[in-house]
Amino acid sequence: MEKNNQLQFETPTFTQRLKGMLGVDFYRLFHTPLFYIFLAIAAIIPAMILGMTSIENAEGVAQPLYDNTWQVIAADSPLYAVNDIAEYANMNMVYIFGGIMVSIFIGHDYKSGYVKQLFTTHAKKQDYMLSKTAIGAFSMACMCGTYLLGTVVAGAFVQASFSVSIPSLLFALLGKVIMSLGWASLYAFLNIIFRKYFGISIASCFFFGTGLFIVGVGAIVGNTPMLNVFLYGSSVYACLSANVWTPLVCLAVSLAWTGIYNVLGTYILEKSDVY
Repeated sequence: MEKNNQLQFETPTFTQRLKGMLGVDFYRLFHTPLFYIFLAIAAIIPAMILGMTSIENAEGVAQPLYDNTWQVIAADSPLYAVNDIAEYANMNMVYIFGGIMVSIFIGHDYKSGYVKQLFTTHAKKQDYMLSKTAIGAFSMACMCGTYLLGTVVAGAFVQASFSVSIPSLLFALLGKVIMSLGWASLYAFLNIIFRKYFGISIASCFFFGTGLFIVGVGAIVGNTPMLNVFLYGSSVYACLSANVWTPLVCLAVSLAWTGIYNVLGTYILEKSDVY
């Protein structure tokens, strides 16, 4: 009897705590209609880009913005400064929707008072950051999947070229999915900062998600691989000329930023109230 009481009040391990929090968050995610709406939007975006966008050539004749289906997935080469706005209209856009999902989760936690109950009972601030990062990364990875599906269907419908180096395409896709983790940690961090201001948190997702910060840096220092130390730099590094090193670079940068943002977010939570 005494042994059972000891087991009953035993402090949960890190794995047990995180597993419990992830279980709650994934349940909420799968019961959030907006998640499925964003999956559908991610699939529709490629169709809109391929079928509804065009530019005028030197003769004033409208022509498709893209002549290759896979350009909707990634740029032809690593891109760090503004060359052609068309090169930015690719799979990177799904990160913004994933950031909005993180904003909704964290904003709801604070608005409903759930986070107060959570932190005053048993949850650790670090577990909270990790769980929200995992939810964001999973959401973005799923959107990458529907975006890819939509790209293939739209490319076939408009009869765009599917010519590509298969290994480079696969490495680029893998790099994009890996970067979901880094982006999710960034958005979790931003939403911890603006946890009481939902509108500002959404705006910050758009500001960083559209790459305005990295574009500004690129405009100053030029088109250089050194910009891979920044999050957006590694996202565009995953391009149609990718090689075996591309996903490895994306993984290293993504893990580094995940560690940094989770440590900073945990620190802010530790030093602030839960209201």
